[in-house]
Amino acid sequence: MSKILKAASMAAVALYSIATIAFTDASAALASPLIADMIQPVPAQSSEQTDSSAPQDAVEAIADAGTAPQQIDTQTAQPPLKAESLAQLVSMSDIPAEIDEETRCLAGAVYFESKGETLNGQLAVAKVVIARRDSGRFASSLCGVVYQPSQFSFVRGGRMPAIPASSQDWKEAVAIAQIAMKDAWDSPVEGALFFHARHVSPGWRMQRLAAVDNHVFYR
Repeated sequence: MSKILKAASMAAVALYSIATIAFTDASAALASPLIADMIQPVPAQSSEQTDSSAPQDAVEAIADAGTAPQQIDTQTAQPPLKAESLAQLVSMSDIPAEIDEETRCLAGAVYFESKGETLNGQLAVAKVVIARRDSGRFASSLCGVVYQPSQFSFVRGGRMPAIPASSQDWKEAVAIAQIAMKDAWDSPVEGALFFHARHVSPGWRMQRLAAVDNHVFYR
């Protein structure tokens, strides 16, 4: 009986030892850095981390839009206003502080030949001076036409008299000269090369175009 108990006790001790060793190995395996790295879960990327660049992109996009040059829609852009009358066109004209010589010569002819006449009468005189320049029959510049000998009575000794630059008549003459040089307004005397005052009758055998204010115009 004692032999049986002794054998059973030894068997129990052996089983206990085996179980203890197995448990210790398992614990050691779990504690191993390699195993721990393998079983550690990968943290999920949060929505804040995923979208962290979105606000910056939006700011950059807004900044780019704010600094981009504005594009002009040529299809909807309004055309420049067109004057409804010669008087309105004259009022819209800017008188430069420094008037170039060609404009001054033409304005001088307008001033001395048609000062006090209507704007249409002044424009008609300017058109004649320009037509002469372009005809090939007179001088090739406006000043050359104005100062050509025996053409305009106001020219004396190759010079024109002094003009009060602050007068309204001079300002109108400059505006008319600018309009005529730009061909910005039509006149019934287009192409006319000659004119005379109404109170004289030189008997010219030329084509009469029109009579405007105090002058009769011919081609």
